[in-house]
Amino acid sequence: MKTAGATLDEVCVVAVAECFRGDGEILANPIGNVPMIGGRLARESFEPDLVMTDGEAMLVANPMALGVEGAERVIEAWNPYRAMFDVVWSGRRHIMMGASQVDRYGNQNIAAIGDYAAPKAMLLGFRGAPGNTINNVTSYWVPSHTRNVFVDRVDTVCGIGYDRAADLGPDAARFHEIRRVVSNLGVFDFETADHRMRLRSVHPGVSVEQIVEATGFELVVPPDAPESRLPTADELRLIREVIDPNDVRKQEVRG
Repeated sequence: MKTAGATLDEVCVVAVAECFRGDGEILANPIGNVPMIGGRLARESFEPDLVMTDGEAMLVANPMALGVEGAERVIEAWNPYRAMFDVVWSGRRHIMMGASQVDRYGNQNIAAIGDYAAPKAMLLGFRGAPGNTINNVTSYWVPSHTRNVFVDRVDTVCGIGYDRAADLGPDAARFHEIRRVVSNLGVFDFETADHRMRLRSVHPGVSVEQIVEATGFELVVPPDAPESRLPTADELRLIREVIDPNDVRKQEVRG
């Protein structure tokens, strides 16, 4: 049963959770509050074999309430930094990162806005984005969908999109997959013949026209894009009472 009382932040959390559907026993590595809530929701509801970290160096068996000091932590295993690279390089991870810019082929920028030699703004830097995207399934969470984020061409390539992965050849890019982009307006994938970004679903209360207007390139828009699904009653309970009782998710998504 779907729950009509869900808010936009909860719809976004469920959309993030759906990114991990079908992954099975791999490491889910969602970075950020809404991704973390969504990843933990996926494991607690429909993807029980996902392996989750505590955000540091432990693998944990319970959802760990976000933003709760002293939250229970059921430790499954130690996950030291050196062991993480074995997981990364073998393709056994699905990471969800943020994106300061993302383009039609899924190239992502979190390093700098403007010319890299003299940028208008310096951001996080490349971090692990190149290695993440070439070695692991990758999804992105964008809390504010605007033309400044969904751009025709990213200023600096950090995460590798489908066009650049194709240039590397099938051996180097054997693990490359940009699974989803989830924003506060909708869900997007690259399941097109040329791997251009496609509108997958529209969040409740949002129009296709609103999404097109907020996107700085031509999206692939199917004629029958569905509405993003609402959480079930049990998923709402998990979000509100177990995983995020302090409403940390609402700091990122208004509405």
